[in-house]
Parts: sequence; C-alpha cells; structure tokens
Amino acid sequence: MVFSSFEFIYLFLPPVLGVFLLLRWLGTERGIIWWLIVASLAFYAWWSPVHLVLLISSVVINFALHRVILANRSKMVLGIGISGNLATLAYFKYANFLVDMINPLFGNELPVLSIVLPLAISFFTFQQISFLYDTYKGDIADCDFSKYCLFVVFFPQLIAGPIVLQKDTIPQFRLTVFQNRIFLNLAIGGTLFGIGLFKKLVFADGVAPMVNMVFGLADSGEAVPMEAAWIGALSYTFQIYFDFSGYCDMALGLARMFGIRLPINFYSPYKATSIVDFWRRWHITLSRFLRDYLYIPLGGNKKGPARRYVNLMATMVLGGLWHGAAWTFVFWGFLHGLYLIINHGWNMMTKDMTAMAYVPLQIRRILAQAITMLAVIVAWVFFRAETFNGASTILLSMAGLEGSVDTRVWRDFLAVSASAWVQFAGLGLVVFFMPNSIELMRRYRPITEMAASLGSKFREPGFVWKPTGRWAFASSAMVLTALVQLYMLGDMTEFIYFNF
Repeated sequence: MVFSSFEFIYLFLPPVLGVFLLLRWLGTERGIIWWLIVASLAFYAWWSPVHLVLLISSVVINFALHRVILANRSKMVLGIGISGNLATLAYFKYANFLVDMINPLFGNELPVLSIVLPLAISFFTFQQISFLYDTYKGDIADCDFSKYCLFVVFFPQLIAGPIVLQKDTIPQFRLTVFQNRIFLNLAIGGTLFGIGLFKKLVFADGVAPMVNMVFGLADSGEAVPMEAAWIGALSYTFQIYFDFSGYCDMALGLARMFGIRLPINFYSPYKATSIVDFWRRWHITLSRFLRDYLYIPLGGNKKGPARRYVNLMATMVLGGLWHGAAWTFVFWGFLHGLYLIINHGWNMMTKDMTAMAYVPLQIRRILAQAITMLAVIVAWVFFRAETFNGASTILLSMAGLEGSVDTRVWRDFLAVSASAWVQFAGLGLVVFFMPNSIELMRRYRPITEMAASLGSKFREPGFVWKPTGRWAFASSAMVLTALVQLYMLGDMTEFIYFNF
C-alpha cells in the first residue's frame, strides 16, 4: 500500500487512527501496541499476503536470537544471526544477479530463478541486524516481543525507512507518549503528511514523464539530443529529490500522528557544499548504518589514509549494491566512493593553504555547491539508467557529443523543452531557497534528537509553522491540490525507494 494512494488515505488511515484514539482513551498501552502491529501487518499484506509469512518469520527468529545473545553474549550466535539475515537478503535480492554473472564466466546456462523481491526486505533486514549487534554490545537490557515487533513492522517506516535503531523508537512505545498532546500531534503529523503528499504527487510525479521519455530513449539505443539529455538528467535529479523528500515527510507525519518521533532521514542535500556534506544530508539513516556497522568495523580512519580510502570505497560500493542488484547501482556507489576519497584528499591538501583565504567565502561556497551538484547529477544518471549504454548515451549527449538524432526525436523534445526549463526554475527555487520541513516545524521537535541530528546544518528560516488557522488552510490546500493531481494521474506511481 502506497502512502499516496486512495486506499491508504481513505480506507486504511482513518480506521487505524480511530481505533488508536479509542485505545488511547481507554488507557491500554499493550492494546495500542498490538493494534499498531496488526495494522502494520495488514498494511504490508496489502501488497503480497504470501510475503507476510517471510516478514513474521524474520521477526520471530531474530527475536529468539536476541534472547539467546542476551543470555550468554555469544559471538557465534551473533554471527549466525547476521549471516542468516544477509543470506536471506542475498537470495531474494541478488540470486539472479549472481546467476547473470556466473553464466558468462563459466559458460553455464543456469536458469533465472522465479523470485519476487519482497517489499522492504532491505530495510527490515538492516534494522534487525542492528538490533542483534546492539544486543551483543550490551546496549539493550531487555525488550518484550510486542515492542520489538512494532519496532520492525511499524508501518510509517516499514517500506522505505528511515532505518531506525532500537534506541530511536522502542523507548517511545509507552502509554505516556501515545497519550501526549494528541491534537498537536495530529496537527503536526497532518501538516508533514500534506507537505510530503504535495512533494510526491505534484513535484516528483510532475517531472516523471520527462525522465521516462529521455532514459527510455537512451536505454533503447537511440541517440539523444544534448538539450534533451540535460532535461532528462535534471528531471531525474528533481524527481528523486522530491520523491524521497516527500516520502520522508510523510513517514515523519504518520508516525507523529501516533505520538512517535522518527529520526531525521533527509535534510536539504542539494544545499551541500561537498560530497561528505551530501551524505550527511541524504538518506541519513542509511549513512549512519553503513558508518556504524560497516565502515567503522572495517577500521574506519584509524589505520592510516590508504586503509581509510579502501574502507570508504568498500562501504560506498556495498551501499550502491544495497540499492539494487545491477552494475549501474554498483558503479553509482563506486562514483560516490571516488568522490569521497577526492573530497577527503582535497581537505588534507588544502587545510594549511592560505591562498583560499583570499577568495570570498560566498564565492567559495557557490563554487563548492556547484561542483558537488554536478558530481551528484552525473552519478544520478547511472542510478536511473537501466543499462551502461543508456547512461553513456545521456552523459555523452550532455557533453555535446550526441550521435545522429532522429528528427522525430527533435520534434518531441522541442514540444516540451520550454515548459521543462520553467519547471526546473520553480523547483530550483524550492530546493535551494525555501526552508525544508524540519526547519519549518523546528519549534515542535519533528524528529528524535533534533539538536544533535542537525548540528551545524540547521539554519533559522524566516518563518516557521504554528498550529494556526492560516497554516491549517495552507496545509489543506496542499492536500487538495495533491489529491486533484492524483485523480488526474490515473495510474498510481510508487515511491522510488520502494524498489530497494
């Protein structure tokens, strides 16, 4: 079930909230927890009842492993648990990828397996691995099954994150949190949900046809005009931004309706002035997981610059592979690993240079942001393209090296080019000059550990959200506009991160 679907908005959310409010009034903590578990399982089963068995089995087995590790701190049991989770993920997500690699190398003709990728398997697998590891480290004293189950399956974050750790949500699963300031929580949650719905349906889905047109043409082997290549690359740059930003806002809003705060997962990444800064702003919980459970265990930056760069590259390549079983995702991860190595190397080379001090700070900031954005756009081409040939076609065309272009293709893109650039101008104003949702809602702590999460990235916007009639009117207008767009689209579009 998709947050931006009629089924979710009209059929699922109202009764789930209604029963929650009733149980809240009755004052039953366990009743609320079990109701949210049942609702979350129904939410997941809407897509595929068969895979609900996999999700429940994963929860039960991992909780049993948690109890064993809690009892004797067995490193062997931890290894079995992590290996079992990764093996399950590898089978469903990477088995056919391995078959495609093995067949050419050894001249085999292994058949492609009939495997349907279970929704959210990457997310709930990583969450449960982190839980087992935290148990082994002694960061978890005890946890009953119902709270653990809700930690894994809570529907606002189940399908596409954020990747929550046990410390993020389990301490909040108590009656005092569920009963806290219900009208304010509904107002905050409803506003965040409305902002996210608008971003998804109006901004992201608004540029999706241009993305599909350009990348479909390139992946089919056709030459792409230079302007069309830039339109395609920029369209996807904005599409994935607003698609993921919209999802993150909706997840935060839905959780807050029940009094729960989720960790920050998105914070204006295109305002980043370096790739290091970008990864502190984009998919923040995935970056945190890869840092804490992969990069640091590999040695991090404790074993010299060379080992640090190897660890960075390994982490980013595996992060790319996490997004999908395709070489384009691996190469996207490789590019970002390379970017990070260059970024850290540049910082080491220039830390003692005084020449940079003579360049005005604002000029340095604009140049750094422009270089970072160009690097991100180039990498997004590989992330979106289905083939290396398609990605190469678009990048060559962006550089003015396009091949012979069919006149029909020229006519098709000339018809949409003017409106595309107008759209980009409007979206660019929102991305680079408007405050984000976290900044707007800052007075009401929309995320966990707000001050620690934002750090130096936080800035004071000129205006903030308040529970007033004007903001209620603005939020309602955004929701109505998004719903009209949903009716006009006809075909429902999934969130991009649902594929991972």
